[in-house]
Amino acid sequence: MTFTDHLNTIIRGEDLSHEQMTAMMGDIFSGDITGAQIGAFMAALATKGETFEELAGAARAMRRKATRIQTMTQRVVDTCGTGGDASGTFNVSTTTAFVVAGCGVCVAKHGNRSISSKCGSADVLEALGVNLGTDPEVVEEAVNDIGIGFLFAPKFHSAMRHAAQARQEVGIKSIFNMLGPLTNPAATRHQLLGVFSPQLTEMFAQALKLLGAKRALVVHGHDGMDEITVCAPTRVSELNDGMVRTYDIDPLDFFDDYADAAKIKGGDVETNAAITLSVLKGEKGPKRNIVLINSAAALLAANEVDNLKQGIEKARQALDSGKALEKLEALAQFTQENA
Repeated sequence: MTFTDHLNTIIRGEDLSHEQMTAMMGDIFSGDITGAQIGAFMAALATKGETFEELAGAARAMRRKATRIQTMTQRVVDTCGTGGDASGTFNVSTTTAFVVAGCGVCVAKHGNRSISSKCGSADVLEALGVNLGTDPEVVEEAVNDIGIGFLFAPKFHSAMRHAAQARQEVGIKSIFNMLGPLTNPAATRHQLLGVFSPQLTEMFAQALKLLGAKRALVVHGHDGMDEITVCAPTRVSELNDGMVRTYDIDPLDFFDDYADAAKIKGGDVETNAAITLSVLKGEKGPKRNIVLINSAAALLAANEVDNLKQGIEKARQALDSGKALEKLEALAQFTQENA
């Protein structure tokens, strides 16, 4: 079947199989599809609504075109989320990545510059001294030698350029906005993944299952946050041993009270970089707490701890000992020296 055949299937409101979506996206990422066709595809699929099979198929096509890196251990975790929740928090998942690395778990942090917020993961890391321009070989070395590396999406996903103009011209949220967390070039099989809508938690968990993930926690806060929030309970769809179960996490089980949302707000790049540094240096309060609970979830996904309480304690030790800050400093130094 041709791209147009598959497009007509979507227009009729019918779902594609995993393999059909892989073929469609493969055509797009090969540069064989026109901007008008890509625009029609985006609009038709967004109107119909994506299935987890379609999401996994699209991610598989993107993974095939990515520049890959090899890791020395099978137990590598990512904390990349979809973004797009408009909550205005600081860079929680990026700060979390250094805490998890400080706990001795290997982290391949996938991310990009800001798209829907004032400050993306790449923006804050650049402000903190991490060189984004290093070659994939250097990133691979950082992951394996330091225990953390930043996989700057444009360096690894050059095929995405074929959809860039159509995405910009059409200007709608589409399946392309969902693929980042599912396309880590290190092929991480352990993941903490925040999503911008509660309807996406099970979809992403099922897509990760199809893509071969071992354990993942896909989360969305009841307050709308695409992290585990400390301001309200959080919906979690957990993939573990091939099974997906959905439940709620309540911060009251771990902290004294719900936090005021204003206390975890971020701002521009300089503001968010300063917040990340202050948390890594041991500052107490709601910002630390949201990093602790997200770090605990990432450690759980990596099978480093048996439950969230153990994870919070382990994350607390990484912060208080300075090991989390050391990981940031080591990554910044390594990427500058190997520019």
